[in-house]
Amino acid sequence: MTLSVTNTLTGERERFEPRNDDEVLLYVCGLTVSDEAHLGHARLWLHADVMHRWLDHEGYDVRHVENFTDVNEKIVARTGEPGVGDTEPEVADVFTSTVIRDMRGLNLKRAAVYPRVSEHVPEIVDLVETLIDRGYAYESNGSVYFDVSAFEDYGALSNQTVDELEAQGALEEQGEKQSPADFALWKGGGVSPDEVREHAKGEVDPENAAAGAERWDSPWGEGRPGWHVECSAMATTHLGETIDVHMGGRDLVFPHHENEIAQSEAASGERFARYWMHVGLLEREGEKMSSSLGNFLTVSEALDRFGPNVLRIFYLSAAYGTRQTYTAETLAEAKERWERLSRAYDRVAEACDSVNAHAKLEDTALREAVSETRDLFETAMADDLNVRAATAALLELASAANRHVERVESVAGSYDYRGLRRAIETFVEFGEGVFGLRFEGASDGDARLADDLVDLVLSVREEAREAGEYGRADDLRAALDEAGVDVEDSPEGPTYRYR
Repeated sequence: MTLSVTNTLTGERERFEPRNDDEVLLYVCGLTVSDEAHLGHARLWLHADVMHRWLDHEGYDVRHVENFTDVNEKIVARTGEPGVGDTEPEVADVFTSTVIRDMRGLNLKRAAVYPRVSEHVPEIVDLVETLIDRGYAYESNGSVYFDVSAFEDYGALSNQTVDELEAQGALEEQGEKQSPADFALWKGGGVSPDEVREHAKGEVDPENAAAGAERWDSPWGEGRPGWHVECSAMATTHLGETIDVHMGGRDLVFPHHENEIAQSEAASGERFARYWMHVGLLEREGEKMSSSLGNFLTVSEALDRFGPNVLRIFYLSAAYGTRQTYTAETLAEAKERWERLSRAYDRVAEACDSVNAHAKLEDTALREAVSETRDLFETAMADDLNVRAATAALLELASAANRHVERVESVAGSYDYRGLRRAIETFVEFGEGVFGLRFEGASDGDARLADDLVDLVLSVREEAREAGEYGRADDLRAALDEAGVDVEDSPEGPTYRYR
């Protein structure tokens, strides 16, 4: 079934046609690792993950690249905070590790690679040099700026003209630029104490933090890369000059993605991305969920409170391109939908494995429901990844499967084995394979037994630590990690969750 997606560049629903029939190049704008990830960030992760999974399902080889921005004044502004790190790289590593932990906790498929800005400074410098050579950029006082007037299609993504643009960048940059709308490709010098003060969240020494900011040599002197050029360099390094899909949050359309297009296409002369897919913002109490507003719930907190399945179902309740609201009510609804799916799966798995499940019995209603679910799910996903309709199809299958089991139980009859097996396969193929849910079910073992075993291992580990047998304690934790159990130590004792 042919996939159609909404392309931000054209504003139209378009037939999805990658450059190659069997491969999709997918780039996702990742996080600036200056803090823990929150549920607003995870909304993009989830929809990018579903896109990846659906393309896998359709037979494509997906090369998924998602960056970590580990060079940024917001990171510098955290240096010196207790437990965070004393240098920009240390702070970046701390929060990169929490992001990776949260990604695994949400059961996201791993990207092909997670490039970091700090690894790609040589490629960034090369790209800036190319733009200067081609007449799209100019050096000024040790910095380099992109001349937006030189790029004919500038503003196409955000539906603006150059004449309509407001100034980009910091106020202190304006005197160095030919036009206020030009943007920085390379920033001479480092991070100023004022920038540290602007972004500081805790008690930091602005002078020391600014002095410790990373700097690199370049043809224009010591400095740091501009924000926008970083993604262009990382995307083209790992995916080539033209990618199939570029995903990111709606708030990145301008200036970030607009500038990515300009600098990438000006350098290569080729189209940068065939499809631009933007995920709508997550709101709380009428405002965008964001670190700066302080109205966020971290992914880690949400995983502990709700678990990955409820969170994934929550995100699946709204189309990727729309805004979504986080409230106690919307999470409660997600919990109820997950429980409906989970209970139905468990019940169907138990019935299918029962001695009362027979090969020759045929329940036409159940089999038709399975077939209809498959058609509806695939049609919904092909329609611009309509995850809400696809979820509704799975819920209808849950209802139909429950009706079959209840009818059989009411008359002490026999189950339709093949119908139930096909229902299980549909839950697994679509619910687990495409939506990334994790069903346990009667046939997958007793979850309570698993909890008891983990508790036992942790008890033995605590005894080993109290006895000073730290090597043995580390081995037990490593064994749990290999088994898919994440352990977090705290003053109150260890906690865990399944990946």
